[in-house]
Amino acid sequence: ALSGSTSTLYVTTMAFQSPSSDHLPTYKDVAVAAAVLDGVAHHTPIETSQTLDEQLGVRCFIKCENMQKMGAFKFRGAYTAVNHYLNDDAGKDLKGVLTYSSGNHAQAIALASTKTLGIPSTIIMPTDAPSLKLKATQEYGGNVVFYDRYTEVRDEVAQKVKATLPEGTVFIPPYNHKYVIAGQGTVGKELIEDLQSKSIALDYLFVCVGGGGLISGISLAVKELSPNTVIIGVEPEAGNDAQQSLEKGQIVHIETPKTIADGAQTQHLGDLTFDIMQRNVSKIITVADEQLIDEMKFFGERMKMIVEPTGCLALAGVRKLVGSGEIEKGANCGVIISGGNVDLERYCKLISSTF
Repeated sequence: ALSGSTSTLYVTTMAFQSPSSDHLPTYKDVAVAAAVLDGVAHHTPIETSQTLDEQLGVRCFIKCENMQKMGAFKFRGAYTAVNHYLNDDAGKDLKGVLTYSSGNHAQAIALASTKTLGIPSTIIMPTDAPSLKLKATQEYGGNVVFYDRYTEVRDEVAQKVKATLPEGTVFIPPYNHKYVIAGQGTVGKELIEDLQSKSIALDYLFVCVGGGGLISGISLAVKELSPNTVIIGVEPEAGNDAQQSLEKGQIVHIETPKTIADGAQTQHLGDLTFDIMQRNVSKIITVADEQLIDEMKFFGERMKMIVEPTGCLALAGVRKLVGSGEIEKGANCGVIISGGNVDLERYCKLISSTF
């Protein structure tokens, strides 16, 4: 299904109360996560393309989390969170990890918890989860439970599943979690520090937005290390709940959006991610599924990388704002590729699509 009208997706808003400061991560938490992940997660490369820079008239610095363990940034947050529970006062009683995910967080929890640290993991996945992500989750040792994302509420499913699991099982959500956010923030810390070591300062940083874990975590690092950098989130047109939420000043819930960007098919932000985004993110823009396919083709043809649709949101956002004149010529633009996990058969179909 391709992007549809956003107006039909608006469902309801939530009255927003600021979360407790005890639950909100800070840059200090990101720095601690970086130390935890040192030697465990990959320090992913920053790639550039002369062709891209010439096309757009700006300089793009592309942080390649498609090169991360399990193929996406999610490993950072998952490992950071599981490590926290293992090392807190109740760590000896940790009997398992439960989560829900459409794919990348699922793989990340299974890899971090079960395959790496030996802790059983149970993953609630939608019945239409990409087969590559499902297979990898199972191969990493995750026990998968299915649900219908279009007719069931995954929080309710999670409560029912948790009741069947041993006492001492912790729930680690995909994005609305202090240590998950801190772990994702290390993407921004690495990017800014690597560029600063070459005397490069970013004017703009474009980040995809689903539940907001990546952009909120990155924003903590960027505002600490490069406070003048403007942070811009990018969502699929069919699922602009974050855009609506920042505009309305409260969390907006939408129906599950129909978009090829399966990593951004979230229904709402979390209270933690929303709080941080309100303070640190300048704006949220949207792009169409067709634009994501264009960027998949660019990455494949010109940069020799397979990037999943969600991972193309940031570059599509840069191209959109350059085209509208909102980004000045010669600007330094950071671009986050969130992941590269896409079934090859589906990838081939998408890049062969005509509209």
